[in-house]
Amino acid sequence: MRLLLILLLPILLCTSVRAQETTVSSPTNLIGAWQSSYLTADGRPAKLFMIVAPAHMSMVSYNEADGAFISTLGGSWRADWKSFGVTYEYDSSDTAKVGNSTTFDYELTGDILVFNGSRFWTRVDDGKEGAVAGAWEITGRKVDGKLQDLSDRRTGPRKTMKILSGTRFQWIAYNTNTGQFSGTGGGSYTTNADGLYVEKIEFFSRDDSRVGQQLSFNYAVDASGWVHKGMSSKGDPIHEIWTLRQ
Repeated sequence: MRLLLILLLPILLCTSVRAQETTVSSPTNLIGAWQSSYLTADGRPAKLFMIVAPAHMSMVSYNEADGAFISTLGGSWRADWKSFGVTYEYDSSDTAKVGNSTTFDYELTGDILVFNGSRFWTRVDDGKEGAVAGAWEITGRKVDGKLQDLSDRRTGPRKTMKILSGTRFQWIAYNTNTGQFSGTGGGSYTTNADGLYVEKIEFFSRDDSRVGQQLSFNYAVDASGWVHKGMSSKGDPIHEIWTLRQ
């Protein structure tokens, strides 16, 4: 089921917050992680998570019971006091959306976000907890002791983005020219002052068996970006450099 359609579906089994007084909120208050839920066509409960970073956003849908991936979409966003617009960089359900824009009406009341008067989201965090919150793109990777320069991906169509709120993360690989979606994974994460970054995988489009794994990495943020070292879910060594997206 396409996430764009999910976003517009009414929630029938929830109490309305529209009767509350709606306070005007700055669009910067949208930054952070948001969650919602729905039933798939076969009646299975599914989770929706949305991460909104300062200039980019991503939304993902997966089955609640086993973490089976359903779909994801995202790109750059902008908002005024009433409208939230997205220019799509990827949409796993509909590549024709890539490069196009859509605008939604929204209302923000406390920690409840409503799109088009129908899709209710609750706040997970405000993007302030984690030390690496933001939208990042991979610009370097060490393989066999040699650093591969991937900085051309900043201007080229092939991208691997990692977007994080204060507690949630998602990585996405895609091509903005062809609309090809190559894969995604994500879940929750924590950081601490000793340079430890820990991920718990809740969905992985390429391999559902990875769901539930917890991975620990060393991290450092300096002038070169975010340096990320550890072992992958397959047990392979990882040494990556990530740079904040503009």
